[in-house]
Amino acid sequence: MIDSLDGNRGMVLNLALAYGGRTEILRACARLAARAAAGELDPADIDEAAFRGGLYAPDIPDPDLVIRTSGELRLSNFLIWQAAYAEIFFTPVLWPDFGERDLLEAVADYQSRERRFGDVGGEHDGDDPAAGPFDASRWRKLFKVRS
Repeated sequence: MIDSLDGNRGMVLNLALAYGGRTEILRACARLAARAAAGELDPADIDEAAFRGGLYAPDIPDPDLVIRTSGELRLSNFLIWQAAYAEIFFTPVLWPDFGERDLLEAVADYQSRERRFGDVGGEHDGDDPAAGPFDASRWRKLFKVRS
């Protein structure tokens, strides 16, 4: 099966078996600490790129979509760092039963979303941008609180 996908250049499918996101993060931190202790790395130079270099697969791009099967509504220690801006699709279908139709449903749902990568700028049209995120009127609008 893997050989049959060799020419695929349009999509990346990652399967993480016996994987733990917290362990991956701890190992990346330990690698950075060891490099700093050895004088190879100035701690002030540690940034996201340096941290990513310590992950198991630093050259694989962050996922755009994470599909969570089995009806669970959590990431379950999966790609904790990399999934920060991923869209997450939850389905009650168990992994062994997950088929082409389920994948198409997940992709269709993904295509209907507006990707913002953490930017919430468009959500507060009409608000005073100088008011900041802790402005009470902004929160009243968000939660439709009546004063």
